Amino acid sequence: MNSAPPTSAPVRGPRPFDYHLFGTHVCFGEGVSALIVKELEALGCSRPVILAQARMVDSDRFQALSKAWHGRDALLLADVPNHSGVAFVETVARKVAAFGADCLIAIGGGSVADTAKALALLLAEGGSLADHVTAFEPPATVHIPLRLKPQLPIIGLPTTASGAETTSSFGVRGADGHKLMFWNRRVAAATLLIDPLLCEDLPMALLRDTAMNGIAHAVEALYSLGRSPVSDCVAVRAIDLFDEALATGAAQAMPPLQAAQPDTMARAAALRGAILQAAHLAGLALSMARSCLHHAICHVVASRQGLPHGAVNRVILPHALAFNEPAATEALQPALDAVNRRAPRPYPTLSAWVADLQRRHAMPARLSALGVPETALAPMAAAVMTERGLALNPRALTGAADVLGILRAAF
Repeated sequence: MNSAPPTSAPVRGPRPFDYHLFGTHVCFGEGVSALIVKELEALGCSRPVILAQARMVDSDRFQALSKAWHGRDALLLADVPNHSGVAFVETVARKVAAFGADCLIAIGGGSVADTAKALALLLAEGGSLADHVTAFEPPATVHIPLRLKPQLPIIGLPTTASGAETTSSFGVRGADGHKLMFWNRRVAAATLLIDPLLCEDLPMALLRDTAMNGIAHAVEALYSLGRSPVSDCVAVRAIDLFDEALATGAAQAMPPLQAAQPDTMARAAALRGAILQAAHLAGLALSMARSCLHHAICHVVASRQGLPHGAVNRVILPHALAFNEPAATEALQPALDAVNRRAPRPYPTLSAWVADLQRRHAMPARLSALGVPETALAPMAAAVMTERGLALNPRALTGAADVLGILRAAF
């Protein structure tokens, strides 16, 4: 008797989920962006300001989504700059105030999410953004201005793995390239609609870069001096999910969802969903534990060199992680155990795993490849010493020479 030919199992992405935590409603799954009207109604909002970048606004998904607020009073700000911008935020704040907005909708990556937070804070408190910046006093003191006025609620629809939409921290680039850093618990999003379909046209290379940013969130949450048992659990699970999503190099050739083969489309959709889910958990972990040296370096390099934050994260992460590993071996061990359960041969360190991810996915791994001049390394190392992320780093820095060593290793 001839047996029937084997059939391949259907490709499935991560399961949808829906939960409330500390005032934020989070909904994940394909198509959940269609819930935006329901969320506006739940918040009692009818005059939203929509923040996005040109790439998103020009997409078919955005055009379909925009039907949700058709006929409503809405203000579209479609020119959010990369890394946000002090002049941009302060200028559009006046437009938003004149419009009489009652909420902000951020559709995009970290730059859009940070712009929404900056607007919420500035519209509530007035003045200039510089009036509300956090300040770092070496060796380990961060001064956060007390800002308690009611703010506009934010609805976040992330389209990258930056995780910025989950945190109460944000950065805004000044005209001189210096990134001003802020923290305010009231800027946390009221609603997060994480819809993998919104990033279907995002190049896979860019999504992987932002995934490296997400991995950095989880890693820093694990060894931050602000860590807790809760952040530890979430961070380890995030790294496990990232490792599963990026387990092979096959993803580097994954085409957009518009490819002809249904199975290929399903695999691409599942991969994007898995990365966004992992990024959400990593962002949660970082929001609890807060960032350290790695992000301090990336904020300076990306902002001053005008580079994508994800690309800089991709290059810096293995070197900043290797610097901290001697002081954080025990904290990082659960994450190392998680990735080694899947590894053909055990990695000796988590930084070795990150470096192998770079190799397997053919990610450019040098600052020089990003166009950073060697002459910029020393000034950037000095600038990092003013960053608040140093306050919670597990390994004390002796000076800018430590940072310069990391930058040179990454160059």
